[in-house]
Amino acid sequence: MMPAPSSPSLPPPTPLSVLPAPTPLSVVRAAVGRLLALDAGRGATAAVPVAREAVRRIPELRADPAGLYGRTGGAGRDRMAELAALAELAELCEVIGWILFDAGRYRAAQRMNVRALALAELCGDRWTARLVRLNHSMLQARTGRPRAAMATAAHVAGPRPLPARVDSLVLVRQAHAAAALGGRTEAQRLISRARSRFLDGVSRHDPHWAWWIDQAELTGHEGWVMAGLGRWNRAVPLLHEAATAPGPSYRHLFTAELLAALAGAGAWTETADLAADIAPRAAGIGSVRTTERLSATAADLLRRPRVPRRARDAAVHLLESLPPTARARRGPPGAGPPRPAPCERPLMSPIHIRRCRRPSACRCALSSRSA
Repeated sequence: MMPAPSSPSLPPPTPLSVLPAPTPLSVVRAAVGRLLALDAGRGATAAVPVAREAVRRIPELRADPAGLYGRTGGAGRDRMAELAALAELAELCEVIGWILFDAGRYRAAQRMNVRALALAELCGDRWTARLVRLNHSMLQARTGRPRAAMATAAHVAGPRPLPARVDSLVLVRQAHAAAALGGRTEAQRLISRARSRFLDGVSRHDPHWAWWIDQAELTGHEGWVMAGLGRWNRAVPLLHEAATAPGPSYRHLFTAELLAALAGAGAWTETADLAADIAPRAAGIGSVRTTERLSATAADLLRRPRVPRRARDAAVHLLESLPPTARARRGPPGAGPPRPAPCERPLMSPIHIRRCRRPSACRCALSSRSA
């Protein structure tokens, strides 16, 4: 594979000539395990300092990804070991990209996703490349680019059918994008297909990361999509089921979406009760996406006319209980999360970097080569 030049979307690369000996795989794997445990237990904001430390300690995370391919100049077992090392680095970058996203560091998450995809493609790790694209589709939907999110999710498919759980996640991402684009019928069709595919069950072909695609995850996303369509009677029970199920820290987002759905439905007693329940633990929520959503819902309750006083008082208490960063990032009424970049491309791959003369400003789609 022809080495790809460094992309403006990546941090300045460390020259290969100054890189020390390759980082042991045990160090990379330990970083992945620690970050995943922190994210699940305490949330992304608690994991960000550890991710920053990993980037400092592992020089390959700052180097030009293309330059890491063929670094040993060996063949046979040496080449297999090199590919395995690139795959481990790709997984670590994917995990860091996810943490940065959930911590509200959208620009940094986009850059780390580019790096993860580059490493995964260099070593032929299609499953990590697919997961990166699925994560990036969510980032694009979050930052107001549903068309790009739809296109990125579509690139996850390959020449062979995907396992049921992975296919259901692709359909979930597409359903969110369709709902954001106003396609009510299409969004409902996609989320219904997602549930049907999930019910096909686990497969021996599932990637190792598919463990978290479970019933609660799917139920929460179905309720979230229904809330986006204003179907409150469907959304509220689904989100309640997902929010009350045991799970990792980042699923607090379903509680935030439940509060927004209750407010949207005008269920004022339930809205006030839930806001009052969240407030005492709001400061400890480690997902910035969640605190941003809670902040936006509480602020909306204070702006809306004819909201009962108890619900308004609960909204004030919730706002005061949230981390200051959540209140500061809320922005003006109706504003969404900050966009990380003007580009509408699904996700820039090394193939695209080589072909495009202005990769930091273009609006073209991802290379048609699938993950």
